[in-house]
Amino acid sequence: MDVVINPFRLCSGLKVLGYFMIFLVLSIIALSYYAVVILTWAPHLLRGGFNSFFSFFIVILFHYLLILLTWSYMMVVFRDPGSVPDNWQLVSEEDLEEGNPTSISHNLGPQTSASALSDGTEIRPAIRYCSQCQNGKPPRCHHCSICQRCVLKMDHHCIWVVNCVGARNHKFFLLFVFYTFLETTLNTVVLLPSFVNFFEQTKKHSLSPGNLAVTFLAFVLNLAFALSLLCFVIMHTSLLLSNTTSVEVYEKKKAVHWKYDLGRKRNFEQVFGTKKMFWFFPLFSEEDLKNIPALHGLDFPIHSDTDTFFFKKNWAWWRSLLYFLR
Repeated sequence: MDVVINPFRLCSGLKVLGYFMIFLVLSIIALSYYAVVILTWAPHLLRGGFNSFFSFFIVILFHYLLILLTWSYMMVVFRDPGSVPDNWQLVSEEDLEEGNPTSISHNLGPQTSASALSDGTEIRPAIRYCSQCQNGKPPRCHHCSICQRCVLKMDHHCIWVVNCVGARNHKFFLLFVFYTFLETTLNTVVLLPSFVNFFEQTKKHSLSPGNLAVTFLAFVLNLAFALSLLCFVIMHTSLLLSNTTSVEVYEKKKAVHWKYDLGRKRNFEQVFGTKKMFWFFPLFSEEDLKNIPALHGLDFPIHSDTDTFFFKKNWAWWRSLLYFLR
C-alpha cells in the first residue's frame, strides 16, 4: 500500500517552535527589566535632585511601553486572525454571469452589513476555492500551511506569536512591532553608559560578575532587536499606507493600479479604524467594527472601474502635456 505524505502537514510542527519563541520573548523582557530597572535606574531614585527625577521618568516610560507592548502581544497571540465562515460556498459561474443576488448575499457571511453596500463598497463573491479546507475563499484570503486553515486577509504566519496575522489582529501585530521597537530603543539608550563602562567596572569589581553579564547581554540583545525591528517598522508602514499585505506584494507589482489602494488616510483607517483615541491601543470602537467591513476580513472597498479609467485617462493626458512642453 502506497503511503501518501502531505508535506504541508509537516509545517504544523513549526507551532512547537512558536511556543519556544513566546518563552524567548518573555525571557528577554525579564532580562531587560532586571537590567534597566533593578540594576541601572532604580538605585538612583532615592538620591534626590535631577538624577532622581530623570530616573523616575525613565522607569515610568519603561513600564508604560512595557504595558502597551505586552497588551498588544497578548492580543496578537490570542485573537483569531479571521476564519472563513462555514456558510461561505463557492459561487457557480452561472450565478456570476447572471448576477444572482441571492447566492451572492448568501456567500458574504454573517459579518457583512447593509452599510457596506450603501457606502460604495464593492462586494465581490468568492470565486476561488481552497482544496485543503474544502470551502470558498473570500478576497485576499489565503491558506496557511502551519495553521492548516484559510485566514482572512492573511499577511503572514508569525512564529513569534504562534499565530497568523490577518484581518482581525493585523492592527495588534503592528502595535506590537512598534512598541517593541520603542522599548528596545529605550533600553539600548539607557543601558549605553553601563555598556561603555563595562570593562572599567570589570577591573574595579564594582559590580558582581553576574550583574555585569546581565547588563552586557541586555544591551546587546536590545540593540540587535532595535536595529532589526527598524526594518520591520519601515516595511510594514509602507505596506499599511498602500493597503497591501506581505503575500500581496507580488500581485501588486503586476497591477497597473492596486485596486485596494484608497489613499494613505483611508488605507490606514482600514486597519486602525477612524477613532483616533483607539489608534495607539489594541482596541476597536464599536462604531468602527460596525462601519468598516475590512476589519472583519470578508469584503473590502476597492476602486471602481470608473476610478481606474479616470486614473489612466488623466495620466495619459498629463504625460502628453509634459511631452508637448519639453
